[in-house]
Amino acid sequence: MSNNCFHCLESVPSGFSATVVIDASAQPMCCIGCQTVAETIVAQGMTDYYKFRTVRAGKVEQLVPEQLAFISSYDNPDIQDEFISQTNDISEVLLTVEGITCAACAWLIERQLLNIPAIKRVDVNTSTNRAMIQWHKDQTPLSDIIKSLLEIGYKAYPFQVDIEASQKQLVAKSYIRRLGVAGLMTMQVMMFAFAMYFGMFSGMEESFEQYFRWISLILASPVILYSAMPFLTNAINGLKAKQLNMDLPVSLAIFGAYGASSYATVMAVGEVYFESICMFTFLLLLGKYLEFRARLKASEFTANLQKLLPLTARTLDENGHEHIIAAKKLKLGDRVLIKAGETIPADGVICSGSTTVDEAMMTGEHLPVSKYIDHQVFAGTVNHDGVIEILINKIGQNTLLNQIIKLQHSALATRPKLVEITDKVAQWFVACLLVFASLTAIGWYQVDPEHAFWITIAVLVATCPCALSLAIPTALTCAVATLTRKGILIKQSHVLETLPQLTRVAFDKTGTLTQGRFSLDAVDLLANSLSKKQILALVAQLESYSEHPIATAFNEFTPTQRDLTNIKIHPGCGITGEDDNHNYAIGKSGWFNSKKSNAQATFYIDQQPVANFYFVDEVKSNAANLITSLQQQGLTCHMLTGDASNAGQQIAKKLKLDSFKVGCLPEDKQSEVKLWSSQGEIVAMVGDGVNDSPVFNSAHLSIAMETGADISKNTADVVLLNSDLAAIEHLLTVSKKTRRIIKQNLALSLLYNGSILPLAALGLVAPWMAVIGMSASSIIVISNSLRLLKL
Repeated sequence: MSNNCFHCLESVPSGFSATVVIDASAQPMCCIGCQTVAETIVAQGMTDYYKFRTVRAGKVEQLVPEQLAFISSYDNPDIQDEFISQTNDISEVLLTVEGITCAACAWLIERQLLNIPAIKRVDVNTSTNRAMIQWHKDQTPLSDIIKSLLEIGYKAYPFQVDIEASQKQLVAKSYIRRLGVAGLMTMQVMMFAFAMYFGMFSGMEESFEQYFRWISLILASPVILYSAMPFLTNAINGLKAKQLNMDLPVSLAIFGAYGASSYATVMAVGEVYFESICMFTFLLLLGKYLEFRARLKASEFTANLQKLLPLTARTLDENGHEHIIAAKKLKLGDRVLIKAGETIPADGVICSGSTTVDEAMMTGEHLPVSKYIDHQVFAGTVNHDGVIEILINKIGQNTLLNQIIKLQHSALATRPKLVEITDKVAQWFVACLLVFASLTAIGWYQVDPEHAFWITIAVLVATCPCALSLAIPTALTCAVATLTRKGILIKQSHVLETLPQLTRVAFDKTGTLTQGRFSLDAVDLLANSLSKKQILALVAQLESYSEHPIATAFNEFTPTQRDLTNIKIHPGCGITGEDDNHNYAIGKSGWFNSKKSNAQATFYIDQQPVANFYFVDEVKSNAANLITSLQQQGLTCHMLTGDASNAGQQIAKKLKLDSFKVGCLPEDKQSEVKLWSSQGEIVAMVGDGVNDSPVFNSAHLSIAMETGADISKNTADVVLLNSDLAAIEHLLTVSKKTRRIIKQNLALSLLYNGSILPLAALGLVAPWMAVIGMSASSIIVISNSLRLLKL
């Protein structure tokens, strides 16, 4: 029986004896913790984990009561406000999970958590070591989820940017240490290599040459056994999992060349290539570090958003006295004073004062935004020039700032199909490379045995598909970061793939093509039962329950004091309510089978029309430019609006739309988009209202305005945080640029591999040249992707 623990692969202490039966074989364990975890994995029927893991599991530690008590503290509602968001009855949390090393870990975690009935969805991101979990909090507390992960050997805790930043610093320091060792020793070994090279012409004594070889061996050993060790570890773990990863040819080259050079040194025969091995390791590590920095730079926007939040807030009590408290301790309903130049600590509504607010970091809009009483302000934005008081209405994970961060994590957690295909191609490429290298070795041993080994090493190094594996992920990461910085929030991974394929764009009218800020233009009374003032008061009372843009036109009127009950929103139609005497409704003309008119809204009492309303709503200033630009790019533009008045027709003519349809119910919009899709069109829908939510599900791509209804933003694939139509043109530009850069990256990597392969096989590429070529191709691909950050 092996002396290593089957779970964590560490040595079993002498005197300790414990086993777990896995796949009909008793396997040794090194401690009670590993034994417990292994038994849990077997009991849950998840032993396939041991077949597919590529990196050993972390050693499991038994939790002491104090640690268990700390985990239970995550169930405290006040603490949960910091990291749990709530949508209807579904809670969502982003956990940092220590010990995730490969896809098998993600599979194991998802299987373990989905066995809990309360959990509805689990997304594990192996590159960020995070898990997004959606579950019914009232059925299973968060502490039980964390303990469930501990049962299979993974320590988890709510994601916090400070902890993640410290982890990234540790990774960066590890890279720098390994690079430092490799760089320092490479310079020394190169000195001796030059000495031996020039000694060939000056007649260096054999004893000196042998001395230089031994010194080179000693100096190269730390580079190979420390700096290059992660490549070998990953290659071995990949083989254990029956997978061919890109570290395999690299490891064969590095450790094969090191072994051959060491043999030549000890036996005093043949050539040594310590300088090439050290240079290769250094350049390879440099490429990996640059890749890490590129990913880090692309994710800096999220980290910068978190850092926008202030540490303290100035609250006001009932007597108007100020109290400075930690911003994290703010509660819903707290009254907060914010002076000029201060950062807003949480989302809230202005209840006193007016100001301008800098929202550039969240929306990409660099001009200050005017804010007055009843206007919403957001955590992390900066109060410019006024003194305001706000009532906190969103805290913790429910703030817009944290919603942006959460959605960005979700978009990057899902792998597009193109990335999965590229990963599979890379694995097959490695297999073909190994076969080709073997044939090269066999062929050259027949022709020139002395150089066969080094030519084979050059083939392994030169054709490693590192650049191919970086071609797509780096471009997508940079594109998402750029769009988020511009106030364009990508919620689904398919967005950048779908955008360049669009053939049609459909727009809602109110709040999308128009400002959505209505003002009452005229009132046409249809009955003499109530006065105009009474009707406006009743309508103002009813519209106070609505989020429709038309409702804002009645804000200037004083609502009636009647108690209205049974308030109901009817998407595509209007809103209804009742009192003890009558049923009231305001909505589209022709509702309740009444006679249609050109009015944009009609008020009904007991389903009888009482008054028609006409409004003025200005077209957005950049709507015409956007429509023209889209049409010049070959897209057709259409309008689907629920407004049955003449306003829709007038706007369609003004903007020169390809077609328009007015008086649409939600199902009408949905049917129209489905019809287009059946005709082979790729359709994007742009809207902001409650009635746009169904059609969003039918469109290939859906875009919502931040000023729109919550349900439309929740359903959409993209949210425009600045509600600016010009952002759609920028979105298209970035998507097309991303597609172009992905094609360039793939072409560069395939062109390099295709051209270097025959040259290396023919012996025309020395190992050191192969090192430079392979590293340069990866760095070029990464640098090309980073151009997206400048858009």
